[in-house]
Amino acid sequence: MTTVAFVLGVLFMAAGVALSIALHEVGHLVPAKRFGVRVTQYMVGFGPTVWSRRRGETEYGVKAIPLGGYIRMIGMFPPRAGDADGMLRASSTGRFSQLMDEARSASLEEVRPGDEDRVFYRLSVPKKVLVMLGGPLMNLLIGIVLLTVLVTAHGVLTAQQGAEAATVAQCVVPSTAVASTTTCEGRPQSPALAAGIRPGDRLVSIAGKAVTRPRDVTNLIRPAAGTSVPVVVERDGRQLTLSVTPIRNTVVVLDAAGNPVQRADGTPATTEAGFIGVGPRSPMAYETQPVTAVPGIVWDYTVQTASGLAHIPQRLGGVWDAAFGGAQREVDSPMSVVGVGRVAGDVGSGKYDAIFGASLGDKFWTLLTLLAGLNIMLFVFNLVPLLPLDGGHVAGALWEGTKRQWARLRGRPDPGFVDVAKALPLAYSVALVLIGVSALLIYADFVNPVDLGG
Repeated sequence: MTTVAFVLGVLFMAAGVALSIALHEVGHLVPAKRFGVRVTQYMVGFGPTVWSRRRGETEYGVKAIPLGGYIRMIGMFPPRAGDADGMLRASSTGRFSQLMDEARSASLEEVRPGDEDRVFYRLSVPKKVLVMLGGPLMNLLIGIVLLTVLVTAHGVLTAQQGAEAATVAQCVVPSTAVASTTTCEGRPQSPALAAGIRPGDRLVSIAGKAVTRPRDVTNLIRPAAGTSVPVVVERDGRQLTLSVTPIRNTVVVLDAAGNPVQRADGTPATTEAGFIGVGPRSPMAYETQPVTAVPGIVWDYTVQTASGLAHIPQRLGGVWDAAFGGAQREVDSPMSVVGVGRVAGDVGSGKYDAIFGASLGDKFWTLLTLLAGLNIMLFVFNLVPLLPLDGGHVAGALWEGTKRQWARLRGRPDPGFVDVAKALPLAYSVALVLIGVSALLIYADFVNPVDLGG
């Protein structure tokens, strides 16, 4: 049953990713056709064609490798200066020049008589921008719709009043020795474990005083070293009264807000006080939000995603160490679509029930959250102003508009179309880097996947 649930989770995410890619390409297709550009292909995936069907002048199909998609528009690159429309001189020398000419040739070879005004490069700058932004904006729209459903129907995980046991220590370890301690051999059992406190127990009261926040646990336990203290916990809807005797231990000094106090040399200050071995945290529950909260939540998702993408280069070293050196994979490590699929499978199989909930509904909402985050990531990533990404084409169109406006202001002739083909050497370099990074992430996701800690 666990294997079936894992496979179902993977299939759910695979279907969601495929649909997101298909709609991304629709975001390019619709404005391109609306502006009169002839689109010869609409494909989901890369590699050999698995299925296709022609409708009108466009071939619609699915390819074997479901890691992207594309639409093919005629005339993506303009002829070189001095070449007649639809014509290409064959006198280039040098490998990069040949690559550019080959790209121009492929771009123009499907231009038939009467198509001269249906090529992409002849579109106005605003229309070019709309065509190329259509895909990323479709992913943003998908993310907004999914997040709207999530926060209004299911809610946002919100800290509640009170405290619960996030962790229960197995033994008593001084705070100064925690980093170097790997075993409990020869150490006394922690008072919390001995009293029967379990992770997830809600701490209702200690010594007859209500617990309203996590730091209340520390404030009530530390002065009670050596004294038996009644602790009321709530477990599975029932309240239990347990007797706990805090043991004197070396603990970190906390300020009024519950944060560790630092010495002048930067090390944490310590003191002798009561200790039971409970790591408290605020209880969390889902609270539905009004639609008016959605823009702020989408903005937070977008900013966090952009920050995560910006830090990928510095995190790739950790991914390499995890893939080839057996190092621990960080929870916030970048993942490929394979990694996202594995997380989805683990959610479906129940591995993260303690984090996200065990019901079928909890699993569904968690997978929907993953899919929403993935679409926000696709939106941000495709805005990077480098070819072959959509943002690179947008940058080329904006540069064309800037040049024309500058020439107009200076009373000079129209400089013509920007030759984006000149940026193809950079585009090939970027593509090689993306392929290399993708290969590393996919390999790491197979041999040392991200573990969310369930």
